[in-house]
Amino acid sequence: MENGVALNPSQAMAVPLTFSGRVKAMPGRAKASAAIGLAALAAVVYALAINTSHGEFRVLYGNLSDKDGGAVVAQLSQMNVPYRVAPGGAILVPSGQVPDLRLKMATAGLPKGSVSGYELMDTARFGQTQFQERLTFQRGLEGELTRSITSLAAVQNARVHLALPNQNGFFREQQKPSASVLLSLHPGRSLDRAQVAGIVHLVSSSVPELDPKAVSVLDQSGALLTGSADAVRPGGLDAGQLQYLNQIETGYAKRIFELLEPIVGHDNLRATVAADVDFTQSEATSEEFKPNQGAEASISIRSQQTTEQSGSSGAMPSGVPGAASNQPPVAATAPLVGASQPLQAAPLSGGGANGRREAVTNYEVDKTVRVTRNATGTVKRLSAAVVVNNRSVVDPKGKTTQVALNDAELEKLTSLVRESIGYKQDRGDSVKVINAPFRIETIPNGPEVPWWKAPDNVDLLRSFAMPGALVLVALLVFFGLIRPGLKAVTAPPVLLPGGQLNAVADDATSLPMQAALPAPRMVGQLESAKQLARQNPAAVAGILRGWVGTDQPASR
Repeated sequence: MENGVALNPSQAMAVPLTFSGRVKAMPGRAKASAAIGLAALAAVVYALAINTSHGEFRVLYGNLSDKDGGAVVAQLSQMNVPYRVAPGGAILVPSGQVPDLRLKMATAGLPKGSVSGYELMDTARFGQTQFQERLTFQRGLEGELTRSITSLAAVQNARVHLALPNQNGFFREQQKPSASVLLSLHPGRSLDRAQVAGIVHLVSSSVPELDPKAVSVLDQSGALLTGSADAVRPGGLDAGQLQYLNQIETGYAKRIFELLEPIVGHDNLRATVAADVDFTQSEATSEEFKPNQGAEASISIRSQQTTEQSGSSGAMPSGVPGAASNQPPVAATAPLVGASQPLQAAPLSGGGANGRREAVTNYEVDKTVRVTRNATGTVKRLSAAVVVNNRSVVDPKGKTTQVALNDAELEKLTSLVRESIGYKQDRGDSVKVINAPFRIETIPNGPEVPWWKAPDNVDLLRSFAMPGALVLVALLVFFGLIRPGLKAVTAPPVLLPGGQLNAVADDATSLPMQAALPAPRMVGQLESAKQLARQNPAAVAGILRGWVGTDQPASR
């Protein structure tokens, strides 16, 4: 004990100058602590890197069937999105991509949902009632029909509802079954009458005693696709005529938008076109006969028939008795018509002669048969109405104001609309273009949510919670386990002031200043030793002689 500071030579040791030597000189407990700290730090860094690259995973879809789960996984792989499959059929994706992926999956029609068919009969429980058996059979039959209908190319999804009444022993009181089918078609697809009739026939043939007239088929818009062909539709038109009318009006409106939007700007135009289409059908048949007249007209003989007959007999007295009857007859003359040959005179012989000749000639007569059918779906009249928003004008100060269009600009727009729809004044077409400011509806905000409860901030905090915790663990590991070992290894050797001990102890033996106290645990003792050396150099020199093994007593 010297001036309150105890210096034990066994507690002091020489500190090596090299790094490897200092590591080897460290206690075993310090080495183990440093090794554990380095391993823990490496694990934390790896977990931080994995969490940063993938982020927090949340459930995209849960309780999916194997078929739907495989379709969703295939779509995620095609989109290069990392995913995890949890037990129970749940699919996990990065939390920041969940809303976007759900919208994309819905656009692709996933998941479709599993439809159970007759496999429901395989899981029948022992002791179930007759009502449960009938209900299970009905559900299985509906599922099988749904699978068959959704196999059509135009059908995206379908639901089948069967009404199967209970059968009783009275034939007259038995009710007939009925069915309803709800179809969800792919965008841009439609079913014609033959396909709808095929669906009706499929359902009616699958249910005993189901009349095809008792099957109703609807689409996703609620339009009834079945019914009589003569059923009256809105406006007296059938489904095909309504579709044709809609196509005409939509086509004209699209022309107006494509022509005027580059001029007035996007979302500054509203246009609608109403078409009056004539769907009446008429057919006329006419026959015209034109005789061959004139010298230049060609004459075609269709048939010709000639009959000749002649005979002779003895001279018989004939005529009125008297001189006139005894006179010989003169040659007969008669007008000839056409190409007939002249009649020859009867012979003047004493015997009598009989003759007859007939000629019949039939000529072709021109005949024209004309059948006229009027075209259906002819546009009788078009009416177009267009509303244009005010023009935006930016002043030199950068302020935007709305300015109404003048008459010249409205006239130009009207002329463009007329040309785009094929305006015909004699047909009675009308085009009206007006300018009016568009009213922008502002949606009132709901109750203000504190910033710590906002969904975006909550998701942000959740995304940074795991990285922050990993960083905190890394700091604790570094400062608690690794930093003490690093300080012990990298601390410089502590030299006593004075350069040489003989300058203090007035000794002829010169000692090199390579001995130092271990750091950093002996820093406090080192400061006390320095203070003792300044106050009592002789005592310190004696202590050092004892360390180096000299037997000479230290002078005081």
